[in-house]
Amino acid sequence: MNKLEFNALITDHADSLKVYARNFTRDQDDANDLVQETLLKAVTYFKNFKEGTNLKGWLYTIMKNTFINNYRRLVKTNSFITKEEEITSANLFVSASKNRGESKFIMDDINDALSNLSDEYYIPFTMYFEGYKYHEISDHLNIPIGTVKTRIHVARKSMKKTLNAYKFTN
Repeated sequence: MNKLEFNALITDHADSLKVYARNFTRDQDDANDLVQETLLKAVTYFKNFKEGTNLKGWLYTIMKNTFINNYRRLVKTNSFITKEEEITSANLFVSASKNRGESKFIMDDINDALSNLSDEYYIPFTMYFEGYKYHEISDHLNIPIGTVKTRIHVARKSMKKTLNAYKFTN
């Protein structure tokens, strides 16, 4: 069988392929695209078709595999890409206005505020911030727990005053 005869045979199956493609895609335009892609692959790989085998089955297999591959490609692409309609204006604001540069400025201000604390407030505050319990800080510094709590409270108050531009709330 030559290529011309093969093209005529596969063209005869185009209508039944459209019905089959419609079952996959549920959309007429997508079904037409799938049929076109199937026929193109069939023509491209006509040397792989063995004369005497079921041509319609061969074409259906090409179509099914093409649909599955396209679907996998679409799913993979969509998992990496956020579509425009999925991005809310709130998300756009955050991504456009919050970046690492702003975080660096904030951290610099926090470090400056910490450095302004005297050691008697700085040490208990940083220990508490690192996760130590009041009694552990008290034991380490050899001061009463009430004094530890007071110093941490005073340090917080001082930090809030120094960092009031960031509008901290309790």
